[in-house]
Amino acid sequence: MNDRDYMALAITLAKATEAQTSPNPHVGAVVVRDNQIVGMGAHLKAGEPHAEVHAIRMAGEKAAGSTLYVTLEPCSHYGKTPPCSDLVIESGIKKVFVASVDPNPLVGGAGTKKMREAGIEVEVGLLQEKAALLNKVFFHYINTGMPYVTLKSAVSLDGKIATVTGESRWITGEDARKDVHQFRHTHDAILVGVNTVIKDNPSLTTRLEAGGKSPVRVILDTALRTPLDAQAVNDQAARTIIVTGVEVDPDKVAHFTDRGIELITLKTPKIGITDMLKELGERGITSVYVEGGAEVHGSFLKEKAFQQVITYIAPKLIGGRLAPVSYGGEGFASMDDAVQLVINDVKQIGQDVRIIAEPV
Repeated sequence: MNDRDYMALAITLAKATEAQTSPNPHVGAVVVRDNQIVGMGAHLKAGEPHAEVHAIRMAGEKAAGSTLYVTLEPCSHYGKTPPCSDLVIESGIKKVFVASVDPNPLVGGAGTKKMREAGIEVEVGLLQEKAALLNKVFFHYINTGMPYVTLKSAVSLDGKIATVTGESRWITGEDARKDVHQFRHTHDAILVGVNTVIKDNPSLTTRLEAGGKSPVRVILDTALRTPLDAQAVNDQAARTIIVTGVEVDPDKVAHFTDRGIELITLKTPKIGITDMLKELGERGITSVYVEGGAEVHGSFLKEKAFQQVITYIAPKLIGGRLAPVSYGGEGFASMDDAVQLVINDVKQIGQDVRIIAEPV
C-alpha cells in the first residue's frame, strides 16, 4: 500500500459514520509504521473522542516514529474534547498527511501550524477532493451559519407530483420510498409546509428495517394552522419545530408549546426562507431535507436557497394542465435567471430513476 491507499482507507472509515457525527464533521484516521497499519479510527459522535484519538490509542507505543493519515486537519483548541494536535505531538508521530484543512475558524490551519512548529512533517491535500466531499454539509454550515438544503421531489415522467384531484400516493415504488427514508436518516431536519400536514398528516420520521435516526421535523406555517391532533404535534417520535410569521395569533401559541412544540416566530408577516434557515442554523441544525409541496419548493427556488436537488422520476404519465408540478410559485421570467444544475448521479431504483444534482 502507498500513501494514497492509506488515506483512502481513512476516508472509508470516515464515510462509515454518515448520519452519526452532526454537528461535527466526518473524520477518519490511520496510523502506519514500517509499512504496517498499527492504528485506525473514526469520529463516531459529537462529544466523543476524535478519529486521531482512537487511532493513536490503538497504535499505543507503535505511534512513535509513525505516519498519521487523517481526512481533516487535527483540531488545536479545547472543545468537548482536548486538542488532537497536542496528542499527535505527544505520541511521537513523525509525519502527518492531512487531506483537507478545517474551515472552522477555531482551527483554520492552526492545527497544522502547531504540529509543524513541533518538528512534525505535515503534508496537506492528499485526496483532498474526496475528503472534502464527505464534509460538504459541515463545510457549508461552518462557512454560512445555515444548514445545507436538499430539495426532494417525486414526479411522474411528465413532471406531475399528483393528479388533478390531488391524489399522490403512490407516484414512486416501494424501493424509491425506502431510499427516501435513508436520506431522512442522514439529515438533521426534514421540512414540509403546513398544507402537507393538513392534507396527509405525515409522521415525518425515518422508517428503515434496521432502524435509523429520525430528523427534527420543521413545519412552515405562517398563521399557525397546524391541526392540534397532527401526528407531528403529538407522537413525540422526534423534535418538532413550527415556523410562523410575526402576525400569528398569540392565543394559539400556548396550545403548541404546552405540547412541547418549539415555535420560531420570524419578524416578517410571511416566512422568508433565508431568515428561517438562519434560525435553524443557530439551533445547530446543519442539514435540511425538504419534502414540501410545490409552493414550498418554489419558495426555496425563488431565493436560490438550496445546495442539492434529488428527484425521483416514475415511469407514469398523469397529464392534466391543472395537475400540480414539483416547483410552484411565480418562477423565473427569464431563462437567464433559471438555476443551472450539474447532475452528479443517475441511478435506477426499482422501476424509478433517481437524479441527484446541485447548482453550478
